[in-house]
Amino acid sequence: MNSSENCIFCKIIRGAVPAIKVCEDEYTLTFMDINPAGPGHALVISKAHAANLLEIAEPDLLAVTRTTQRVARAVQKALVPDGLRIGQFNGAAAGQTVLHYHVHIVPMREGQRTGAHGRAPGDPEELKVLAARIREALED
Repeated sequence: MNSSENCIFCKIIRGAVPAIKVCEDEYTLTFMDINPAGPGHALVISKAHAANLLEIAEPDLLAVTRTTQRVARAVQKALVPDGLRIGQFNGAAAGQTVLHYHVHIVPMREGQRTGAHGRAPGDPEELKVLAARIREALED
């Protein structure tokens, strides 16, 4: 598994930077976005470092896609949003802020208006509660 020394997501994978984890397997890691666009905003990342969709190896891409679907189902069950925004950005001009392939899962409520990324840090205790609810739904 390749890694980038200075990539924040690679540091999270190595345990050098803390994260509020939702789930993890051999190829992927899901954790709560610390600057959520809304309650329940989670990120699914590949454990193998690749900057974007154009660079990620197919097996890693497929693993992220499987995990995204699994976590999205759990978010739907746990938080019962009106919809889910699933987003993936490639390059700074497209809104990618961390150059490590990742997918955003953002629960949405009818009438909710939000950007692709949150503007302020989320409450860590609330993020932990939401992560636990999603984890519980994964286990059902």
